[in-house]
Amino acid sequence: MLNLKSILFVLGLVLSKLALFMYVPTLVSFVSGTAGFLDFGQAVLITHVAAFIFLTLGRTANFKLNVRDMFLITSLVWTVASAFAALPFVFINHISFTDAYFETMSGITTTGSTVLSGLDNMAPSILLWRSILQWLGGVGFIVMAVAVLPMLNVGGMKLFQTESSDWSDKSSPRAKTVAKNIVIVYVILTLLCCIGYVMTGMTVFEAINHSFTTLSTGGYSTSDGSMNHFSKGAHWVATVFMFLGGLPFLLFVSAIRKKTPIELYKDAQVRGFFYLFLAASGIVALWLVIHNGYPVVDAVRVAMFNIVSVVTTTGYGLDDFTAWGALPSTLFAFLMMAGACSGSTAGGIKIFRFQIAITLLNRQMMKLIHPSGVFVQRYNNRPVTDDIVRSVVAFALTFVITIIIIAAALSAMGLDPTTSISGAITAVSNVGPGMGNIIGPTGNFAPLPDMAKWILSFGMLMGRLEILTILVLFFPAFWRR
Repeated sequence: MLNLKSILFVLGLVLSKLALFMYVPTLVSFVSGTAGFLDFGQAVLITHVAAFIFLTLGRTANFKLNVRDMFLITSLVWTVASAFAALPFVFINHISFTDAYFETMSGITTTGSTVLSGLDNMAPSILLWRSILQWLGGVGFIVMAVAVLPMLNVGGMKLFQTESSDWSDKSSPRAKTVAKNIVIVYVILTLLCCIGYVMTGMTVFEAINHSFTTLSTGGYSTSDGSMNHFSKGAHWVATVFMFLGGLPFLLFVSAIRKKTPIELYKDAQVRGFFYLFLAASGIVALWLVIHNGYPVVDAVRVAMFNIVSVVTTTGYGLDDFTAWGALPSTLFAFLMMAGACSGSTAGGIKIFRFQIAITLLNRQMMKLIHPSGVFVQRYNNRPVTDDIVRSVVAFALTFVITIIIIAAALSAMGLDPTTSISGAITAVSNVGPGMGNIIGPTGNFAPLPDMAKWILSFGMLMGRLEILTILVLFFPAFWRR
């Protein structure tokens, strides 16, 4: 049976913290004398009232959560928080709730797709709020991927189960300590990224915003030109910190504790991500030099920036990669789905699932060659059980099916194949820009029908929460006592 009071109490806590973060752009609008003070004030008041109601209704002396509660809470937190976080967009930008919810869901899932334009002249408060949403969504997902998803055995995440994945009374102090250390690392890297941006010529406000959206691999910018608006030095800073955002944050904590960065490279997933990044960057850079006439230095910079932006599902724009030719476009279509490391801020399928698939293929080949042999499938020096393999296969299958269904639904609304397919991929993979003239790197999602925006919002949520976490809610067995 679901513990509804406990679920309401958790939602109340989340909304109360969301309201507190709303004070930051409210203060910015007041100090700067720009638009948004009264609008954010309304949003803060509404969110506080809702939080109070949830906390009051959910208050109980017997607070407890079971596995079914965790599945439901995981989905509700993102859904409900997005609804209230969308209010400033409605009040300040005077856009429909559909557009506001799309923008918010895109922000809080660190997707980066947008319906807004005219960012260069937009109120600083709303620009900062977009960035804060992505920053909160990034750290929220890291903690969830480390502590919740392994416990729920979603998509093979049980492979990364540690003490921090057990939220029982026995391990709760340990789990909270790990979560706290992850947040500390996240804040330090954000600060370093901000300093790097300031040193390359960004204003302090631009640097703060972009450091929030770079490390969270979200991709929101303060300019319609995205990263094209800034210096080449800023491109290199973004490349470095997007890459760091794609690494497992639990390994950062481990590396700092053991005082050796080699801990990161020891991880098979990190090595796989690093090699994929280097190989793809090399291929695209070579293509740009030979076919598009780029100078070598510019080709390397543009290739590395765009590759890491797509593979970490950040979605910053720097040149229209869809105009580079057939090979880069095909490569980027794959990288959109690939994703970076598990336990990072990135979306997508994640590197470890491809690596497990390769070890499974190797095991099957060896069984064909040596039918009587016994071969143990291992990953990162840990045995891969059949349960984990089944979970990975189920995730991969539902990932592809989800993209197909969303693409079909978009096509049924009259959207062209490129927009439909790339829109579905970019939503479920949490990348940001799609392909084509409408939602490509130089476009946005505003022209899409309202129903398409709701479908894509749901796709973003499914992709961010590893699909199976939400899919399980649609099975009648979940709701039976």
